[in-house]
Amino acid sequence: MDRIRIHALAACAAFLGTLAACAPIKPVPAPMDVAAAPSCTAAAAGDSLVGNWLSVSSQKGVAGALRTLYTLNPDGTMNYVEQIKRPRTPSQGLYEAGCWSRDGQSLVLRTLESNGSPVNLDDPIYTNRYRVDRVSATELRLSGPNGTVKARRMSPGYRLPF
Repeated sequence: MDRIRIHALAACAAFLGTLAACAPIKPVPAPMDVAAAPSCTAAAAGDSLVGNWLSVSSQKGVAGALRTLYTLNPDGTMNYVEQIKRPRTPSQGLYEAGCWSRDGQSLVLRTLESNGSPVNLDDPIYTNRYRVDRVSATELRLSGPNGTVKARRMSPGYRLPF
């Protein structure tokens, strides 16, 4: 009787192995077409928005500080890093990369990648517009849909500590 069970189990395992090998393989998503991705346009020479800008704020109902680092490069590329630091809890963050531009008195941030993955370029959530209220050598003030952003200029190469 034990021999019959062993043979039956072996046959069943072989059948399941063959069945699993025949299962359709989920296709790997194609990489974002580089030609379809918008190219960034360099900032005007001497544009005062170029640099690293750090904003530290708190939101009602959220424990901890929300830190946002905007890196606006002269070639029109940008990085946007948002991090929440809570007491006794590891930091959580979001990293976005893309292009930035000026449109009159507005700063336009266009995300192309979020946490390293390409985004849907047709989704309006990945385009953010802020009115530039003030920009100086040390301070940046923006107005957006979620209120005012106050940021201070940081040294080149500055990164948020984790």
